[in-house]
Amino acid sequence: RALSPRPAVAVRCQEGQLAVTVRRDLFGTGRPVRAAELSLGTASCPPLSPNAAQAFVTFVAALHECGSTLQVTPDSLIYRTTLFYKPTRSGNPLIVRATPAEVPIECHYPRRSNVSSGAVRPTWAPFRSTVAAEERLRFSLRLMDDDWSKERLSNGFQLGDSLRFQADVTSEGHVPLRLFVDQCVATATPDRSSSPRYAFIDLGGCLVDSRAEDTNSAFVSPRPRPESLRFLVDAFKFAGDAGNLLYISCHLRVSPAAEAPSPRNKACSFSRASGLWAPLEGTAAICSCCDTGSCPSPG
Repeated sequence: RALSPRPAVAVRCQEGQLAVTVRRDLFGTGRPVRAAELSLGTASCPPLSPNAAQAFVTFVAALHECGSTLQVTPDSLIYRTTLFYKPTRSGNPLIVRATPAEVPIECHYPRRSNVSSGAVRPTWAPFRSTVAAEERLRFSLRLMDDDWSKERLSNGFQLGDSLRFQADVTSEGHVPLRLFVDQCVATATPDRSSSPRYAFIDLGGCLVDSRAEDTNSAFVSPRPRPESLRFLVDAFKFAGDAGNLLYISCHLRVSPAAEAPSPRNKACSFSRASGLWAPLEGTAAICSCCDTGSCPSPG
């Protein structure tokens, strides 16, 4: 679908407040979202009284309201908040027709002098460019066929099969990126926190399923490109579960491609031949925390 000439979310960073304008056709599908399904910040601030005939919904809030956070850097004051889209359930509780979404919002104000002894002269750049950059980062996770040439048409597997996953991020006008999979969780229901629950990738990039006996689970080397990552996982099911469905949720993350692999940015598989964890890139030292469970949180 072609990108709309007008941004789905636009932000004006003003001296003491921010104004957020949200296109009702948020996803460009022709299906407008309801104003009541949109809120700003952790305080769930509602939009201004909407006009159902208008194509946009507007929020106006002081910089410190709606649960926003402030970061002070040597050069800037950065106010951060989030636009939340939480769709209401359809009339049939068994089906879902929309997916929740979050849009991060930032207002940057240059620090012209010492804040404690002089005034800060706020200036702003419209958030359109930042939102556009967010929109141009597109993450995907696909099941692939046996030779990795195309997406697998069927999502049915037998025990003993291997699931071939390919994670990708596509970007336009962005610095070169490297993709990582921090965690993948399998559950018997769509709720990723439900039980039973099996995290087969965990600790910020450790493919812990590769440590199990008689598995071929592993990250696939080499990468097709820095912004793509492939991994194999042997098919499994939950013991005692009569169902035949697994729901898999993964957390994908990028870092600048020029940034060296580290315990925070890693893709590690257990090598049965050596009895050690092996990184897809970098030295073996970055995977040592996969055994101790002391891996730093991804930054």
